[in-house]
Amino acid sequence: MNVTEKPEVIATDFPDHTQLPDSDGTFVKNFQEHPQSILLTTSIRPILDRIHPDGQYCIGQDSGIYWRVAQPPEPPEKGAEAPDWFYVPDVPPTLDGNLRRSYVMWRELMPPLIVLEFVSGDGSEERDRTPRKGKFWIYERIIRPAFYGIYEVKKAKVEVYHLVEDRFELAPQNNRGHYPIAQIGVELGIWQGVYQGVELPWLRWWEASGTLLPAAEERAEQAELAAEQAQFEAEQERQRRIEAELRIQALEARLRELEGE
Repeated sequence: MNVTEKPEVIATDFPDHTQLPDSDGTFVKNFQEHPQSILLTTSIRPILDRIHPDGQYCIGQDSGIYWRVAQPPEPPEKGAEAPDWFYVPDVPPTLDGNLRRSYVMWRELMPPLIVLEFVSGDGSEERDRTPRKGKFWIYERIIRPAFYGIYEVKKAKVEVYHLVEDRFELAPQNNRGHYPIAQIGVELGIWQGVYQGVELPWLRWWEASGTLLPAAEERAEQAELAAEQAQFEAEQERQRRIEAELRIQALEARLRELEGE
């Protein structure tokens, strides 16, 4: 019997991020998604930069995570999920000097630590457990982030699932109503307030101590206020020195008058 050996398939035989679409051609679902992603990214970057002094991490915003090679006549993007926000530790932010177009799991194998979906409908898409099709099933069984968050702005809530062995379990909230992400020392929760001129229940990060992590614009505003306060205090100190000097001069003049009598 003649046995025909099949050629060995290795990772290099599969497409990389430059060969796969970086968009599925759909619109961003609503106007909040972009500022929400910016808020999450700019507020947590100082924490991640401290955790990764070598800069080896990446953040995806509405970017594809390719988990399988789609078979024709399927379009390539059918082999991907595109979370609204995700973070992968210990991988370079660029490949061959180029920004990532997508995250291709068969090229790098490192799963995201956290994946976040922003609900625009009723949340059924984000909770779909249909094998090999549903978002929840694909995240839980294939992509396997340590944490999967489903954020529903209309309900002002977020629920976070933690991967335990091979299944997602709903994570408990702490006494502040936040979800601790112990691996990076932060908490995730809902903050009711104004960001970029819009008041909404925004999804935000806190330090483990409970201190809200400011976004880039908020840090700039805080720095400006601190500079103005420092300038104000310096001016007050200058005025105090001038007033003290005038009092001394007045006392010296009075002393000379008394000595001359």
